[in-house]
Amino acid sequence: MSLTKCLLFALLAIVASVSAERVRYDNYRMYKATSENAKQLAVLKELEGSSDSILFLDGVHLVGADVQIVVAPHKVPDFLEILGKAEIKYQLQTRDLQKTLDETDEKVAIKGRATRASYNWAEYYELDDTYAWMQSLAQQNPGVVTLIEGGKSYKGRSILGVKITRGGANKPGIFLEAGIHAREWIAPAAATYIINQLLTSEVAAIKELAENYTWYVLPHANPDGYVYTHTTDRLWRKTRTPYGSCFGADPNRNWGFHWNEVGASSNACSDTYAGPSAFSEIETRSLSSYIASLKGEIQLYISLHAYSQYLLYPYGHTADLPDNVLDFEKVYNASIAAVNQRYGTKYTGGNIYNAIYPAAGASVDWAYGTQDVRMSFCYELRPSSNNFITGFKLPAAQIVPASEELLDSIVAMAAEVKSLGYFD
Repeated sequence: MSLTKCLLFALLAIVASVSAERVRYDNYRMYKATSENAKQLAVLKELEGSSDSILFLDGVHLVGADVQIVVAPHKVPDFLEILGKAEIKYQLQTRDLQKTLDETDEKVAIKGRATRASYNWAEYYELDDTYAWMQSLAQQNPGVVTLIEGGKSYKGRSILGVKITRGGANKPGIFLEAGIHAREWIAPAAATYIINQLLTSEVAAIKELAENYTWYVLPHANPDGYVYTHTTDRLWRKTRTPYGSCFGADPNRNWGFHWNEVGASSNACSDTYAGPSAFSEIETRSLSSYIASLKGEIQLYISLHAYSQYLLYPYGHTADLPDNVLDFEKVYNASIAAVNQRYGTKYTGGNIYNAIYPAAGASVDWAYGTQDVRMSFCYELRPSSNNFITGFKLPAAQIVPASEELLDSIVAMAAEVKSLGYFD
């Protein structure tokens, strides 16, 4: 190919990248609807995924549970008519979603500043910045920090993470996965905060965590989705695999343990689309293969999500409880007590199915159910609000306090898991 053609193709690529339109929600309304019976729930389920102009921010699973729904201006009359005929109660949350989004404080880092010296937790970083920072950690901490690739994305991106181990082999393993839902930015930010604390903290309890365990931390389990929230649509949740006219599956409904039995959708346009089959997404398929390669080495699995301030444990597919539920309850009680100590933040929770909603095909269930990881937990981080505006767009000023109390909780969690003999 000639130099002229090469330059032309490069120019076209640049034009295409800068001309890609960012999704806006001008004059989109957001409603909160609540079903009171099975018939009304069925109406909401039929609406979910029926149009790309009606976006459900919550899964439609339980009678009585609030569901937040974003509606394009031209769809409002039809939407309200459907709710009216079904006598479904609703409340208007905002008349102009874009205006509300713009008013929310959410600082984002400028690309190219992610050296160890400049990387901080006063702002949210883009994917490449965090990856560059982790690479610098491996260079500056040889023998302690090792870069790991937990898998690949549909777009060919690495699911990059770090393995942290301080001297000696055969230490109990703790696996921390974050960012599987793209729009939950606080989760990867908290994961990187924990990485930094494990490497730099002089607090005795945190130093003990770093010295006594081998850590595997993957801040971005859904890198394509995360990039898309920066470039195109801040509300994006799923992967970016094309499925007809729709894109992506919910990567936390796609794991091969009781896949798509409950709490997920078979509609490709739905935010809770389970995918056409278990592990249909390369992200979950490749990440699960990596975790399976560590079988026997991981004793505690932690997944970070947002929001609602929950601590959850298996199962999501059934109300039946794990056989070691009494131990789960002991760890849960110690962990939520610790998260409350620093700032008075109150968490609640329990088993996924009863505490929040039915949700089959989640990573924590798969780790517990297939990989002999007998302690597996999911944190839903700050805030407690059920309004997504203050949920997914947690102000950057709250990254540090949310991460501090999370680490307090994990310190207590590890201590309790150890006392119960799971790290032996």
